[in-house]
Amino acid sequence: MAPRLAALPAPAAPATDTDWWRTAVVYQVYLRSFADSNGDGIGDLAGLRSRLPYLVWLGVDALWINPHYPSGGADGGYDVVDYRAVDPDYGDVADLEALVADARALGLKVVLDVVPNHTSDQHPWFRAALADRGAPEASRYHFAPASEEPPNNWQSLFGGPAWSRTPDGRWYLHLFAPEQPDLDWRDPAVAEDFEATLRFWLDRGVSGFRVDVAYGLFKDAGLRDNPGAYSPTLFGHGPEQAMTWNQPEVHDVWRRWRAVCDEYPGTMLVGEVCLADLDQVALYSRPDEMHQSFSFRLLKSGWDAGVFGEAVSTALDAFAAVGAPVSWVLGNHDKDRQVTRFGGGAVGTARARAAALLLMALPGSPYLYAGDELALPQAVVPDEAKRDPIFHRSGGARAGRDGCRVPMPWNESEGVGFSPDGAADPWLPVPADWSRYAVSRQSRDGGSALTLHRRALALRAAHPALGSGTATVRVDGDVLTVTCTGDGETVRCVLNMGTGTALVPGGTVLLASSTAVRPGVLPPDTAVWLLDD
Repeated sequence: MAPRLAALPAPAAPATDTDWWRTAVVYQVYLRSFADSNGDGIGDLAGLRSRLPYLVWLGVDALWINPHYPSGGADGGYDVVDYRAVDPDYGDVADLEALVADARALGLKVVLDVVPNHTSDQHPWFRAALADRGAPEASRYHFAPASEEPPNNWQSLFGGPAWSRTPDGRWYLHLFAPEQPDLDWRDPAVAEDFEATLRFWLDRGVSGFRVDVAYGLFKDAGLRDNPGAYSPTLFGHGPEQAMTWNQPEVHDVWRRWRAVCDEYPGTMLVGEVCLADLDQVALYSRPDEMHQSFSFRLLKSGWDAGVFGEAVSTALDAFAAVGAPVSWVLGNHDKDRQVTRFGGGAVGTARARAAALLLMALPGSPYLYAGDELALPQAVVPDEAKRDPIFHRSGGARAGRDGCRVPMPWNESEGVGFSPDGAADPWLPVPADWSRYAVSRQSRDGGSALTLHRRALALRAAHPALGSGTATVRVDGDVLTVTCTGDGETVRCVLNMGTGTALVPGGTVLLASSTAVRPGVLPPDTAVWLLDD
């Protein structure tokens, strides 16, 4: 049952059903960690289905589910064995259909994750390619002849070379884990099969897809060396990765996928495009390609008004140039939780609350990662319990992503309500203090992070200037102001990212991230929404 809270403003008129994605608030569910219905310690579709009323109560418009497919288990579901099935850990196709039906009845859209860059090494295609180098399936991957050294200098994002040997001495490409061989999209059979996958799930009522590694798929046809060694830049891959990412042919794939979605009105595509050049990222959202491509700059920015301001203004400009809305991201399943990134403890919590108000004020579509509405910190996972291949392939030098994937705390019981009473241990250990962040506890607290998010989402729906308006950005020292205008009203989101108190021009306070806000005065690490009179 959804928690109770005081009445909130009536929402403004929503976007039409066919373009809902332009301003939708999308809630990302890491399925394995959301809600366990059968007591095996693993979140599942039935568990998610039982928590749909919570998402309605919170005020989101859609949910994106991380991969639900049968998987080899090497990378959290992103090594897919069968794209048109459900992993038995999560249920079956009927469970997903029931989830979609319930979500639709509640006014929620369901977006699935699709992984076109690579498969599992247990996928039937790859197994056939290993068994017979002359099999047609072999042309669907990147193989190179046996030699003493790998074919080029390409590196895996998870550490080490991007090439591994097959039992017969060939090399095969994997830009992630060795258990995730990259597909060769120059083989027409690959494109045809994925289009069949899209239709399979669209026929079951889903409203779109988040596309993993959407900037990948095609690699340099000559397998030439990258000009630089792999080193993540501040905002994504740049020229040093010129041969492995962002090849021009990839855009033809999205034009074909867009045509498939156009056969199903009201469906959408949002791409993971991790490129340093935001103008290049926006090209993936041209009118005949994907509907959205993530803007990750806020996710990768430090706590600085100038950096945040540039991240917002450059995204608004880049996506406006192609007529697409911005899809904003502050947290996801691949990055440390905001509270920890922003300093941890009380400071990190205050900053995460303030950043949330900025996110939900901006025009476009904010994506919320499950648990961020609770101001969860990055959990400490013992090394022996870690599952992430990043940790293991780096020999422990990189902590990995397990800490942001720990199960969701629902109540204040010992198991935080993730599984039924008496269930097996959860797939990742729950920290001893996790109940302090529980939904049941925060829903009773008028000053909690959960209450703040719910009120922000209600106000966003009620005020057209928020989310669906236009925005201008101003930075004055440590103070970032985003002025949002729409339907005859103006709302300013003012964020003090400095260490001292800031003076703020007047207006009616709609919402503040801290109770310490006073008229005209904004404490450090605090944000406020002001309605101009």
